[in-house]
Amino acid sequence: MKISAAILALTVASATAFAPSAPSVVSKTTLFGGAGNMDPVDPTMNGIDANLGYDAFDPTSGDSPAVSRNNAGGVWVKQRARPRRNRKSAGVRAMVRENIVTPANFIYPLFIHEEDHNTEIVSMPGCQRHCEESMMKEIGEALELGVKAFVLFPKVDDALKTNLACEAYNPEGIVHRSIRMIKAKYPEAIVCTDVALDPYSDQGHDGVVENGVILNDITVNQLCKQAVSQARAGADIVAPSDMQDGRVKAIRDALDSEGFTNVSILSYTAKYASAYYGPFRDALDSHPGFGDKKTYQQDPANGREALIEAALDAEEGADMLMVKPGMPYLDIIRRLKDASDLPIAAYHVSGEYSMLKAAVEKGWLDEKDVVLETLTCFKRAGADIILTYYAKQAAQWMKEDGLY
Repeated sequence: MKISAAILALTVASATAFAPSAPSVVSKTTLFGGAGNMDPVDPTMNGIDANLGYDAFDPTSGDSPAVSRNNAGGVWVKQRARPRRNRKSAGVRAMVRENIVTPANFIYPLFIHEEDHNTEIVSMPGCQRHCEESMMKEIGEALELGVKAFVLFPKVDDALKTNLACEAYNPEGIVHRSIRMIKAKYPEAIVCTDVALDPYSDQGHDGVVENGVILNDITVNQLCKQAVSQARAGADIVAPSDMQDGRVKAIRDALDSEGFTNVSILSYTAKYASAYYGPFRDALDSHPGFGDKKTYQQDPANGREALIEAALDAEEGADMLMVKPGMPYLDIIRRLKDASDLPIAAYHVSGEYSMLKAAVEKGWLDEKDVVLETLTCFKRAGADIILTYYAKQAAQWMKEDGLY
């Protein structure tokens, strides 16, 4: 496809938000004056190779020189369009920046449990299972930094888990009580809830199981109960993550029939059967009791399938569409963005988070730079919403940098 020169120049020249600046490294071969105590560079470059002891190629010589000379005799590449002009200073880069991430784009996932203390999640350094007091404190601090939305994931006591996952819609369950607490103290907070049975299932699956098979329609029946109970507790957004067929329509109809027409559905539209979920399952103690989730979550090898799911979810009443995981599936985010007018969410999942943490602990990556770059990549790919365990920390970094 032929792209106009103007569009190409703008695309190449425009910078992206939060691109990390490389450490200043002064080298003897640097051609930029002002770095360290280096001598000025002669723009004519005349005689610089005279004492090398061998013949060096001169790009300015010959009948077809690769490099020309300007009116002052300096070496000159005859290039009118110079994309670097739009990168020459922080001010110019900010002026032409295409994608900007702010804390308002984040949904902050929080793990909660019934204990009166926090528990560290070993496979997710920096994350904890929060007690009620800690959850409220974390939300209050995040709100002050501009993070407005939160999604709750419960660690449920094994004694409460059953195949039918009835605890999922207990109005006095941990999620329902937490919703009421949050909305009572922070009515401005956007509370999202996970609609799936796996935290409450003694089988460790997202649905009801019979003879090793996840029962689609029976599961959807239970999910409707769960979603309505969460709406009654005050949830602003319900997010079905189960990947059962037809669940968005059923949940939309259930909510509407109970008067919750303003409760939004953030559908896990393209949720892949990924190996990146391990740390999350550690956090909730919700590893599958048998087999895997490949009969209902998408095959990582498939891209077009996500478009089928997106079309169905939109038709069934979803308000927002999610891709999970995030970074390995940027192509899917872009496909959904191009195919749908609905807002697109990306989930920066536990495995992605933990990989960054491990590299940072080894000293291999600068945490701030790589996290902000990662979040910007989601936005550039087409995500309007980003679920990330780094939400609060990233918001703090943004505030310190004066980015909002």
